[in-house]
Amino acid sequence: MAALIPFDQRDGVIWFDGKIVNWKDAKIHVLTHGLHYGSCVFEGERAYDGVIFKSREHSIRLHKSAEIMDFTIPYSLDELDAAKAKVVELNGGGDQYVRPVAWRGSEMMAVAAQHSTIHVAIATWGWPSMFDPETKMKGIKLDIADYRRPDPVCAPVHAKAAGLYMICTISKHRAEKKGYADAMMLDWQGRVAECTGANIFFIKDGVLHTPIADCFLNGLTRQSVLEIAKKEGIEVIERRIMPEELSSFNECFIVGSAAEVTPVAEVGPYRFTPGNMSRVLMDAYSSAVRPKKKAA
Repeated sequence: MAALIPFDQRDGVIWFDGKIVNWKDAKIHVLTHGLHYGSCVFEGERAYDGVIFKSREHSIRLHKSAEIMDFTIPYSLDELDAAKAKVVELNGGGDQYVRPVAWRGSEMMAVAAQHSTIHVAIATWGWPSMFDPETKMKGIKLDIADYRRPDPVCAPVHAKAAGLYMICTISKHRAEKKGYADAMMLDWQGRVAECTGANIFFIKDGVLHTPIADCFLNGLTRQSVLEIAKKEGIEVIERRIMPEELSSFNECFIVGSAAEVTPVAEVGPYRFTPGNMSRVLMDAYSSAVRPKKKAA
C-alpha cells in the first residue's frame, strides 16, 4: 500500500479568502479561534467528471451552519459556487472531493470572539468511489458506538460544525480497532440516529425506513436518496427506530458524500443481506450524480 501523503504536503491549489494560492502556502496561525474553540463549519462535496453535485445546496448549508454558529460567511452563494468550480478545474477536474471550510480567526483568543475575522478556504483533491459496485454489494460491517448524538437543546445539531465530529472520530477509531468499517450511533434517547459521517437506511418488505433527522444532520445525500426512492416508487417511512428492531430488517445501507450509497452486512450483532433494493438505489444514485452528456 502506497504511503499516504500528508494533506499539508500535497500539490495543487486552494482558494483561500478570495485568492488562489499554492496548496502548501494555505496556512493559519496556531492561535486561531476555530482550532481552540471549534468555531468552524465545513462541507463535504463531490465533483463527478469535473462538476460538483448539488454545489448550490452545499453552499446554502455552509451559510446556514455559520449562522447557527453565530457568524456570517463573507462570500455570497455565487462566489462560493464559482470558487469551488475554479478549484476543481485548476486541480485537474474529473472525480474530486471538495472541502469548503469557514472559521473564526486569531484576533481574539477567548470563548467570546465576536470581532474575529471569518476566513474561508476551499480545497479539492482526487477521490474516486471508495468501493467498486461488486465490493460494495458484499456490505460493510458497523459497530454500535458508545457515544450518542446529543439532545438538540445541548448542541447546534443542525450545523455541519467541526466540534460535533469529536465523538464521531473517537467512535470510528474504536470501531476500526475492532475490525469494523464504521460505527452506528444512537441518539440521546437510545434510538438509532446515524453513523459517524453518514446517514443510515433500512429495508423491510420492500419499504425503506430511516430515522427522523431532528438531532443530527439531514444530509444532502440522504435527501437525494429519499428523492430517488420516491421516483422509483419505493415507499419511504421516516420514523423513530429502536436498536432492537434491527433484527427485523432485510437490508441496510449508509449514505453520504464520501460513502455515496454503501450496503451494510452487519451492525453489531445484527446481520443483513445486501439485496436488489440496495443495488437499485446505489445504481440510481451513481447515475444521478454524473453530469448528463448532451446529445450530439
